[in-house]
Amino acid sequence: MKVSILGAGSWGTAISVLLTDNGHDVMVWSIDKDELKMLEEEREHKTKLPGVKIADSLKLTNDAKEAVDFAELLVMVVPSPFVRSTSKTIAPYVREGQLIVNLSKGIEESTLMVLTDVIMDEIPNAKTAVLSGPSHAEEVGKRLPTTVVAGAENKEDALLVQDVFMSDYFRVYTSPDVLGIELGGALKNVIALAAGISDGLGCGDNAKAALITRGIAEIKKLGVAMGGDAETFGGLSGIGDLIVTCSSIHSRNRMAGYYMGQGMTYKEAMDKVKMVVEGVYSAKAALKLSEKYGVEMPIVSMVNELLFGNLTAKDALKSLLTRMRTSESLSQEWK
Repeated sequence: MKVSILGAGSWGTAISVLLTDNGHDVMVWSIDKDELKMLEEEREHKTKLPGVKIADSLKLTNDAKEAVDFAELLVMVVPSPFVRSTSKTIAPYVREGQLIVNLSKGIEESTLMVLTDVIMDEIPNAKTAVLSGPSHAEEVGKRLPTTVVAGAENKEDALLVQDVFMSDYFRVYTSPDVLGIELGGALKNVIALAAGISDGLGCGDNAKAALITRGIAEIKKLGVAMGGDAETFGGLSGIGDLIVTCSSIHSRNRMAGYYMGQGMTYKEAMDKVKMVVEGVYSAKAALKLSEKYGVEMPIVSMVNELLFGNLTAKDALKSLLTRMRTSESLSQEWK
């Protein structure tokens, strides 16, 4: 197929490697002319994905109309805060029923929309799908084994995405639960900040395991309350993505949290990471959603206090550990 990738950062570059490997005719669009010049001259993203070469056949453009006109399939990989503005940019050129696959992860703070809904809000004549799971760009770009899930309301669209992306190192499952997949991908970034903070404090593996376990419990409770399928949160876009984001050296969210655990503000941590830290942008939205749906999310609440309040990392840890005693599962009963 002819595929246009919207975004030329680490993830867009890695996906371009995958799709050209799969035999597709690929074009990459970016708003950043300097980034495109670097890719054109070096055939490598020197700053965000060093060591990963892009194909000579890969086309590059700064022209949104050219990118949309070229493509049978559009792939959205810009950082989550820019999904709406990018959608607005391409909206005049998108054809009726053109499929846009969202690979970005986040929740829009002002509307509490997941990103496929943001895209449809700006481009109602398009169709959308989502691709998500434990898939760091650094590993996909090096062709290391990766497994994800493709979600779409229409089964044929999910199967199309599966066919386009699947390879001998990139396995794709399908699912009809678009909302659950989107929520898992967005909310895990908030929990990963907490895991990084725990690492920065030197809390050890026990604490990390507890944060992952109780984190997926929070994500699942909110996701089900919003209409997602409980099974999704035990899958690749739920616990799978949460595990890798809380533990990987490639995780910008975990790394930002680590710096915060060592005493930095979130702004200082983001500057040090030098990439968009999605969890910072999703944290407020996650807290608002928990309040809207009446779901208690203590880890999400503590992350918000750390980011935007006056709570220190040590006090946040103590607050979580000394919460009111409760059962692990409120649905189980004593015999």
